[in-house]
Amino acid sequence: MPNLFASSDPGDLFVVRNVGNLIPPCLQVSPETPRGSAAAALEYAVCNLKVKNVIICGHSECGGMRALLEGEANVATTTHLHDWLRHGEDTVQEFKRGRVVTPGLTPINQISQINVLVQMLHVGTYPFISERMASGEIQIHGWWFDIARADVFAYEPEDKAFALVEEAEAERILARLEARRPHGSAT
Repeated sequence: MPNLFASSDPGDLFVVRNVGNLIPPCLQVSPETPRGSAAAALEYAVCNLKVKNVIICGHSECGGMRALLEGEANVATTTHLHDWLRHGEDTVQEFKRGRVVTPGLTPINQISQINVLVQMLHVGTYPFISERMASGEIQIHGWWFDIARADVFAYEPEDKAFALVEEAEAERILARLEARRPHGSAT
């Protein structure tokens, strides 16, 4: 429940949840080709609701990431799940190449953090997002929630690491948001 750990009221956040928090990348050869409900929700939030911040939030012990990590044998009889998890193939490739974001995590939690970063890239492939990113109208953020500890971590691009969101980190995030906001615009 993102509203709980984001300290927001019902209606403050437009939340899309799905298996593995996957966003299909836009097809560069035909960007107008529909990419499913996650892409539709993203488009609605940005184009209609004028959302200024998109947060990709993964979590520890994610079942979708477990299915990606364990591979074909466990999804072969679930055709819809198998079809959906193909949007996590970029994540699997990054993991297999040895990418590590936070040393010491279990493989499932490693791939979960990698997935947050990959899905942030996927979000940025949509023209209605990339155009707004270029003009500073929208920002994409990565969060990772450690369920067992009830800790939220925000990805810090400059550090190439997830940082625990506590008071100092919250101030750092707010300062970054303010610095990237176009002059004269409201948050």
